Amino acid sequence: MSKLQTLGYYNGSYGSLEEMTVPMTDRACYFGDGVYDASYSRNYKIFALDEHIDRFFDSAAALELKLEQSKEELGGVLNEMMRKMDSGECFVYWQATRGAALRGHAYPDPPRRANLWIMLRPAGVMPLDRRLKLITAEDTRYLHCNIKTLNLLVNCMAAERAKRAGADEAVFHRGGRVTEGTSKNCHIIKDGVFITAPTDHLILAGVARAHLLRACAALGIPTEVRPFTLEELFAAHEVVMSSAGCFGLAAECIDGRPVGGNAPELLARLHRYLWDEFIAETELGSAAT
Repeated sequence: MSKLQTLGYYNGSYGSLEEMTVPMTDRACYFGDGVYDASYSRNYKIFALDEHIDRFFDSAAALELKLEQSKEELGGVLNEMMRKMDSGECFVYWQATRGAALRGHAYPDPPRRANLWIMLRPAGVMPLDRRLKLITAEDTRYLHCNIKTLNLLVNCMAAERAKRAGADEAVFHRGGRVTEGTSKNCHIIKDGVFITAPTDHLILAGVARAHLLRACAALGIPTEVRPFTLEELFAAHEVVMSSAGCFGLAAECIDGRPVGGNAPELLARLHRYLWDEFIAETELGSAAT
């Protein structure tokens, strides 16, 4: 196959995203019955791939979804897909669904083969010197946000609200507690301390969040893993959002109110560490992940 600008995969079949089709009986079509994960590549190397695959398997186990591939086999398929791409800088997305069956709420009996979808398109990680505009939104999602499922309707609704407000992202809150963004974890810096919510059922255990905590440990920056409130969010010295393609971008305003900008040196240290880590892991000649 010649190099492609976009690439899709469904249970072993390849093609450009515009050409790929899936059966209507795939349970993703009716129920969003599946899990997903994603990362970014540079120089044809997928960043933090093992960590993303581990989380993918954890999400699948939480839904009692039996995957056909081992972790090693899935990593091999994803790396093979990357080699087919025209660009070495891509957004790499994969998901597994509970197979194809006639519509019925209970899981199919006997269990169906899990369907593996993969989608790649050219994209790079976001520059760390960019500051985000945020809005707040009540968190009306269900109580399994720790599972990276395909059920993202409330996230999409909040992301659309943010777009219409001229913002980049919405930050959810539940009962006064900040949970996370529509596609990013949310953290704050106050008095030199990096504060992040615990990985309970209200947030996703972000891979970029884990990298931020490791960066803090390496740099001697104190951390607190605890819930924090909307009041603390607005009073923070920095508000930091993180995801697979957004390692730790700071906010400049929330709901139109200026925030952050009061811990630039600490933020710059974190940014240097995270960027150097990304470059080192995806440099030509570095070990494959």
